Amino acid sequence: MNLAGGVSSCPMPLLKLGCVFRSSVTTLYPTASLTQMSLVCFQIQKLCDRVASSTLLDDRRDAVRALKSLSKKYRLEVGIQAMEHLIHVLQTDRSDSEIIGYALDTLYNVISNDLEEEEQEENLAKQVDDLGSQFTEIFIKQQENVTLLLTLVEEFDFHVRWPGVKLLTSLLKQQGPQVQQIILVSPMGVSRLMDLLADSREVIRNDGVLLLQQLTKSNAAIQKIVAFENAFERLLDIITEEGNSDGGIVVEDCLLLLQNLLKNNNSNQNFFKEGSYIQRMKPWFEVGDDNCGWSAQKVTNLHLMLQLVRVLVSPTNPPGATSSCQKAMFHCGLLQQLCTILMATGVPADILTETINTVSEVIRGCQINQDYFASVNAPSNPPRPAIVVLLMSMVNERQPFVLRCAVLYCFQCFLYKNQKGQGEIVSTLLPSTIDATGNSVSAGQLLCGGLFSTDSLSNWCAAVALAHALQENATLKEQLLRVQLATSIGNPPVSLLQQCTNILSQGDKIDRRGSKVQTRVGLLMLLCTWLSNCSIAVTHFLHNPANIPFLTGQIAENLGEEEQLVQGLCALLLGISIYYNDNSLENYRKEKLKQLIEKRIGRENFIEKLGFISKHELYSRAAQKPQPSFSSPDHMMFDHEFTKLVKELEGVISKAIYKSSEEDKKEEEVKKTLEQHDNIVTHYKKVIREQDQELEELKQQVNTLKSQNEQLQATVTQQVSQIQQHKDQYNLLKVQLGKDTQHHNSHGETFQMNGIQVEEVSKLKEELEEWRNKHELLQGQLREKDSVIEKLKSSQLEMGTTEQSSQTSKSGGLELNNELQKELETLRSQIQLQSTEISKLQTENQKLQLMNSAADPVLGDSGTTATKNPEAEGRLLQEVKELKSEVKALSEEKASLKQHLDSSNSTVAILQDQKSKLQQEVAESKKEQDDLLVLLADQDQKLSALKNKLKELGEPVEDEDDIESGDQGDDDEDGEEEEQD
Repeated sequence: MNLAGGVSSCPMPLLKLGCVFRSSVTTLYPTASLTQMSLVCFQIQKLCDRVASSTLLDDRRDAVRALKSLSKKYRLEVGIQAMEHLIHVLQTDRSDSEIIGYALDTLYNVISNDLEEEEQEENLAKQVDDLGSQFTEIFIKQQENVTLLLTLVEEFDFHVRWPGVKLLTSLLKQQGPQVQQIILVSPMGVSRLMDLLADSREVIRNDGVLLLQQLTKSNAAIQKIVAFENAFERLLDIITEEGNSDGGIVVEDCLLLLQNLLKNNNSNQNFFKEGSYIQRMKPWFEVGDDNCGWSAQKVTNLHLMLQLVRVLVSPTNPPGATSSCQKAMFHCGLLQQLCTILMATGVPADILTETINTVSEVIRGCQINQDYFASVNAPSNPPRPAIVVLLMSMVNERQPFVLRCAVLYCFQCFLYKNQKGQGEIVSTLLPSTIDATGNSVSAGQLLCGGLFSTDSLSNWCAAVALAHALQENATLKEQLLRVQLATSIGNPPVSLLQQCTNILSQGDKIDRRGSKVQTRVGLLMLLCTWLSNCSIAVTHFLHNPANIPFLTGQIAENLGEEEQLVQGLCALLLGISIYYNDNSLENYRKEKLKQLIEKRIGRENFIEKLGFISKHELYSRAAQKPQPSFSSPDHMMFDHEFTKLVKELEGVISKAIYKSSEEDKKEEEVKKTLEQHDNIVTHYKKVIREQDQELEELKQQVNTLKSQNEQLQATVTQQVSQIQQHKDQYNLLKVQLGKDTQHHNSHGETFQMNGIQVEEVSKLKEELEEWRNKHELLQGQLREKDSVIEKLKSSQLEMGTTEQSSQTSKSGGLELNNELQKELETLRSQIQLQSTEISKLQTENQKLQLMNSAADPVLGDSGTTATKNPEAEGRLLQEVKELKSEVKALSEEKASLKQHLDSSNSTVAILQDQKSKLQQEVAESKKEQDDLLVLLADQDQKLSALKNKLKELGEPVEDEDDIESGDQGDDDEDGEEEEQD
């Protein structure tokens, strides 16, 4: 077949690749002849014609299968001639999953550059640059093709979904930003791909993770959508299912995807923290006692996990977000877990180094985390602080370089914005706190040992660490001037400042391992940090007459490129000695030092040497990020915090050098004015702080009073409502009383009725009072009976006897009560009879008195009659006397009967009280019996349940029919007693 004809029959977008094909057939296939390639092209063309023209689905399917088999070896030819036909198959033959799968596999083979190792070796010289990228560009030129692919990925059929996922992943690898934009504007495009993580088939789920890795690269919008589609939850579940750090490559892929979602994405980081996902990271770092024999995959997984923690607490993140993540890691125990790995034995070196870096950023600038880290002890005997153990590794030249850098970073992060920690480190150097016994090594002693070691790297690390202990802390700079060092036996001790300048002035005289410049650079950085913003330290430095001549001599010399950095730092130190000079030393006043510079060095030369620092390449690298990361120990020259100091002081020192004495005086006056102003401001700040405290206390008092006021108002409102109710009741009674009064004024009989009602009310009150008295009497008797009942209860062993005794006492009380009632009735009848007899006698007495009064005038009128009947008169008088004595005897008898009646009434009341008490005892006995029955029923249910379980387990169970029948008999007796009651 004509090769040009084969290419010309292709669509227009493929003409470019056709030209590549024509010009590179020999290059791609050097072992194949032109005839063979023509035959292959002819075969591919025939298969494409079958795909395009066949009406039978089976024919088209066979043709696509054949294209798939050719696509791996003849990628370019199949891609040029068959891509359009394959896309058409995807559009038209959606109903047949088999042909769709073949088409997707063929497109994947054409577009993907991920060939197998054998094929890579065979076709290494045959590959055309950007071949996959060009095919991808052709495929995505029509955005509908990507949308079609997204719909196919939604299919559940394995033969469609899996090749669709692989093809889409390959498209993202070749043309990531373009494909990301198409998916982003496609409706529910990202959500469709998120469903892959929930697929039950691990192959599709794992490839879905790889697809999302490519999809989320460098695209914040897609990262946010994926995060809010519950990606964190699903990925953490997959990591847990796979075994956390002990998992395989799937865990690594999930961790890489999590890094894509969280790195430099503040929104997702906040969402991760708010969703409490930090707490789920703690199990990742649970390591056992035996840490030997870690697999390479576990090391990789744990390394990625540590990096993921660092992403959340990176110094480049917003301070508020970093602080909240740091606190969350402390409260969930993640920091404690990391410190456990830090102090564990047998941990691989790279994992230990990354763990140190991770702990560094977790504690950086967070006071609560820094305090915890200060309290961590290494599992040694005796226990040593973790800081001391780490510093031992830092100043030990046999430790790996990266590990020493990590320890230095950890120490810097521990001291960052931590004045408390700085004070603790400096205090270990002060004379009053040094351990005289020498049993323990302190952090300060290790730093001094490293500072004066013969290893230049230890000198530099110790100098930078000590500089961080003084960072932005003028008080500690002054205290460190008190540190005295014993240099040798017999010589007087020298100050730490003097010893640093001595070592600096000796230069190359001491034989050191490592860079010759590194030690002096470290000491100069320490001195610059120490003297900056501390006039007292400057005075101590200038007090040594050898220091200024050494600095001017170093700056004035013309040395090599390596020494230019030292010259720049010497110029900076001299400039600090001028700028922060308080003119307390006459020979080293500001003006004299500036004159010295002008004579010995020259102002322009001085400024030029000062500029060597910021122009240095290593200075620019150190200024980029806080973590010290150097390719080799020779490149370790500058510290990140020191670069900030240089940037701050370079300009002001340059201005100070050119100022005249008059300007200096004015500046001094301005400084004094500013100091006074600062003192005034400080005073007012203190006053304002006190007022704020008082205001806060007053606010609390106001809040307390408000709450009390609200409570009182609620009480007043309640009382007002009650008063209103009483007023309403009072008005109602008043109205009723007014009606009654009007009715009384108009009708006298009604008044009498009201009087009767009042009398009835008074009687009712009297009766109520009597009942109250009786109630009190009954209460006393009830207490007496309680003791009796307690004795009875102690003597009763069973509920049946209790109830019988209750029934007996009840029947006895009733019989006694009936007898007393009968006796009372007989007494009442006797009293009634006697009262009738008394009334008869009284009527007879009245008749006799009337007869006597009628006889007296007769006797008065006719004395003869009186004299004639003296015997009758005597009889009458005697009868009267007898009647009077009889009436008196009857009245006495009546009084005695009344007394007897009262005593009988009291006895009846007592018996009624006993009766009620006995009834109460019976009720309590019934209640106790019911409770016992309930308990027995519950026990029977539990026994039956246990029997059933024993029967299910095959254990032999004895029937207890007799016991159950006995229990049933007791229950029946109890029921009968209840019915009798």
